[in-house]
Amino acid sequence: MEKLHALYTFLDLAGTFVFAISGAVAAKQRGLDMFGICAIAFTVACGGGIIRDLCIGAIPPAGFTNWRYLVAAIISTGMTIGLYPLVQRLNHPVIFFDALGLSLFAVTGAQKTLAYGHNSEVAVLLGITTAVGGGVMRDILLNRVPIILEKEIYASAALVGALIVVAGNYFKWFSSDWVSIIALIVCFVLRLLALRYRWNLPVYSNDKTGSN
Repeated sequence: MEKLHALYTFLDLAGTFVFAISGAVAAKQRGLDMFGICAIAFTVACGGGIIRDLCIGAIPPAGFTNWRYLVAAIISTGMTIGLYPLVQRLNHPVIFFDALGLSLFAVTGAQKTLAYGHNSEVAVLLGITTAVGGGVMRDILLNRVPIILEKEIYASAALVGALIVVAGNYFKWFSSDWVSIIALIVCFVLRLLALRYRWNLPVYSNDKTGSN
């Protein structure tokens, strides 16, 4: 198996770190105890990657076997709890760190799938899965409607990021590192712009109106 390049490792660990912040903040806001906060943080940070690894045959998943992911999640959680007043100063910290983690994992998910020899379609789908899987688990555990089931542009942003990675791998216009950076920026900016300007996907109502 060809080794994944250094930028992939950095982005994947960065995604783990920021998604753990997202999970820890959400869990603390729900009033969970220390164990609950750590459990939610790790689930958000590694859940999507574990699903991806199981699908591509990278068994056991890196989230379980590579100590760096656990350490990144624990350090991130500890910093979030210890510096919570500082984290709170950010405007909607869960949304911000979730958007950053979404972008990082959309890129690394597609990259790792391609590195394991799977085709472009699988890479796009698992890029999205890696990006949204942990967030879905977080929302279910915290008894919230998952963001991807609402009208927000969330999974769509991950789709764009994964598509850029796949297109870059196919056409080879730029180096893999540059493609990753471009995909990351586009996905992150798209998500933030969607939040800022309230861009949403169409919603279809089941309400039946009319007169007899």
